[in-house]
Amino acid sequence: MKFEFSNRMRNVQASAVREILKAASDPKVISFGGGNPAMQAFPVDSIKTISNELFEEDPISMLQYGITEGYGPLRESAKAFFNRHEQVSKEYDDLIITSGSQQIMDFLAKCLCNEGDTIICEDPSFLGALNAFRSNGAKLIGVSLEEDGINMEELEKAMQQKPTPKFLYVIPNFQNPMGTTMSLEKRKKTYELAKKYGVLILEDNPYGDLRFSSKAVPSIKSMDEEGIVLYAASLSKIIAPGMRVAVAIGHKDLLSRLTVAKQVADVHTNVWAQRVMDRFLRTTDMDQHLKRLQAIYRDQAQLMLDTIKEHFHPSVQYTKPEGGMFIWATFPDDVDVLEFIQEAIKQNVAVVPGSAFMVDENAPCHSIRLNFSTPTKENIQKGIKILGDLTYKFCR
Repeated sequence: MKFEFSNRMRNVQASAVREILKAASDPKVISFGGGNPAMQAFPVDSIKTISNELFEEDPISMLQYGITEGYGPLRESAKAFFNRHEQVSKEYDDLIITSGSQQIMDFLAKCLCNEGDTIICEDPSFLGALNAFRSNGAKLIGVSLEEDGINMEELEKAMQQKPTPKFLYVIPNFQNPMGTTMSLEKRKKTYELAKKYGVLILEDNPYGDLRFSSKAVPSIKSMDEEGIVLYAASLSKIIAPGMRVAVAIGHKDLLSRLTVAKQVADVHTNVWAQRVMDRFLRTTDMDQHLKRLQAIYRDQAQLMLDTIKEHFHPSVQYTKPEGGMFIWATFPDDVDVLEFIQEAIKQNVAVVPGSAFMVDENAPCHSIRLNFSTPTKENIQKGIKILGDLTYKFCR
């Protein structure tokens, strides 16, 4: 039988990251292609203890249906956690629990976009978000990134387009894939432009608590006095991604529609995971927990940066992140990056092409994304040395 797929899904391709991870499943392959937390970062014993306690106390509630908005105590503890350093949640806001933050992106596009409506995105940007938007029939407008965040001149031009874009998607902290951080000045300007042109902002912050150098920059949501920022915060990168628990904070009128979208999608987020997350947030010294994670990623990032500096051809430029999980390396324009990646795979090293993260996947891109959180220190040194030798083969 020949299947006729919908227009919305016809343009959504399999994730290049997932495809590379398949190739990297061979234990001989050193993978810099994923975005998983470090193995030593998982609080396995705490999660095991909490889960056992909860099943002893009230097993049926752990296994029963829950409400779409999320487990009430977790909504309270998550709100307190994300408000601990700045006022993310305002009086007019609500909070819902979702099955990972990518679900927030999907729901927002589903609720706001008709076929052909536009969404503004950083370019490059998180592939999962781009595909979520495309799958809902949206057209994407890419705005280039600079060292301190999104290009303001391009952003204003994008916001001036008619009809008005439905929203702007940004990752201000340790952006995926580039690892860069948006400056305070640009965050303020982005908010002012959104207010001026009537464009909603979807602020994605999965990595903010993984800052390992410099001072934290206030979120755009903390500046919001108009209810025009939807804040997506994940517990995946700081506790456990397999539990699929994230938080959406935004104007209650907007979240009421996202809740309906969630009812259609999966009824509610996993109750066991929500209850474990709630108790984890309430009983764990989160400052100490985060300091431990930050130390792990600081060491991993510094080792990769030092090894790149030692082994890469000097013509290769690369970002120096202050947190998160990624480094973005850019080759001279005459380098065939896909050929470079194929050669790396032959030598059992996997990386992701920068083109996978571009709004226009056919646009020229001479970059690769390198993940420093997942590989061991030994594999960072070994794999970067292999890539470094290849840079001298490809760069003149």
